[in-house]
Amino acid sequence: MDVIEQWKSAGETADAALAAEVLSDDAVLISPLTDGFAFRGREQIRELLVSAFEVLDGIRFDGEVRGDDEVVLFATTTVRGRTLNECQRLRLDDSGLIRELTLYMRPLPAVTAFTRALGPVIARAQGHAGTARVLTAAGALLDGVASSGDRTFMPMAAPGRSG
Repeated sequence: MDVIEQWKSAGETADAALAAEVLSDDAVLISPLTDGFAFRGREQIRELLVSAFEVLDGIRFDGEVRGDDEVVLFATTTVRGRTLNECQRLRLDDSGLIRELTLYMRPLPAVTAFTRALGPVIARAQGHAGTARVLTAAGALLDGVASSGDRTFMPMAAPGRSG
């Protein structure tokens, strides 16, 4: 199985260890949720994937574009009952392993649901129960604003809306 097929299989089966096998030792994952930090190294990314797989339900890859040392994958999953679309930009090193992953997600209410679910899981996995409580409250606020805005305000800008 090639690196990309293994990566996709790992995502679809929620197998963080299998995914980590195709990462270079110094791989970097650039988060779709923050510019504040990146996840660096195979082990840090594996730990993140364990947490992500805990809150995501049923990842399905449904498209890809391949270049010489770069692959773009498209996936759909569910988080807290909301459909989340993801685009993954994978850059490969000289040996064909994944050296950089940049993730992009939409729509906003699903992204905030993911943020709300993932933050506390990561904090608890790191042994930071107090931080998990803070992230739970902050995530609920962010998710609430995004969800209500999507239901209430975004329809006001819908094409063809009269009024």
